[in-house]
Amino acid sequence: MKDRQFLVTGSSSGIGRAISEKLLDRGATVIGIARSHQKFQPNTKRYKAIKTDLSNFETLPAVLKEIISDHPHFDGFVSNAGYGQFAPLENFSLEQISSYINVNLISHVMMAKMIIPHFKANKRGDIVIIGSESSLQGAKKGSLYCAAKFGLRGFSQAIREECASRNVRVSIINPGMVRTPFFDNLSFSPGSDSSNAIEPEDVASAAISIFSARIGTVIDEINLTPLRKVINFDVQ
Repeated sequence: MKDRQFLVTGSSSGIGRAISEKLLDRGATVIGIARSHQKFQPNTKRYKAIKTDLSNFETLPAVLKEIISDHPHFDGFVSNAGYGQFAPLENFSLEQISSYINVNLISHVMMAKMIIPHFKANKRGDIVIIGSESSLQGAKKGSLYCAAKFGLRGFSQAIREECASRNVRVSIINPGMVRTPFFDNLSFSPGSDSSNAIEPEDVASAAISIFSARIGTVIDEINLTPLRKVINFDVQ
């Protein structure tokens, strides 16, 4: 990993932070994208912090163009940023639906659209999309979340086929409930026992296994689940 450079979205907390930390520990350079980097400021010059809002589609192309110009040899991309909203579909306004799908699906598509030509030109690249177990089966009050995650799974399968001939590998990781700040603003969270949730480091280890696979081998998809699924709900 020492000679590799990775772009990680949502790098300041949760899964993105755990993946960034593991990459840095292995000597890689990480270009981290987040709205704020106050939570994660590693003491190394190999972490390049980029502050931007992925939902701002007007500025995103310029940000990506600058990253590619400054780091022409970066060859790994972790598409991770997103958030959760759970309620019956009719509880969401049209504006909320549009905003949610933009951040949790469309921004991933747009990022990949701008990065894939760079990887194809260099004839090498790894793309890891962070999906969810919600991409495998729909769930009550998860219409928007499942729509985004099902979309990401289909998207990863399609671009995997498009990119294979140019030595660009595309994988998706579908974790169950991960113990991260993802649940801070939600009305439920995984149970307190260690077997009730996946740790961010577990997802990071899965990502490292994908990046470390022999050239010519693609790990298409990894599904991770807690040993025992227990959910705590806030008392109203």
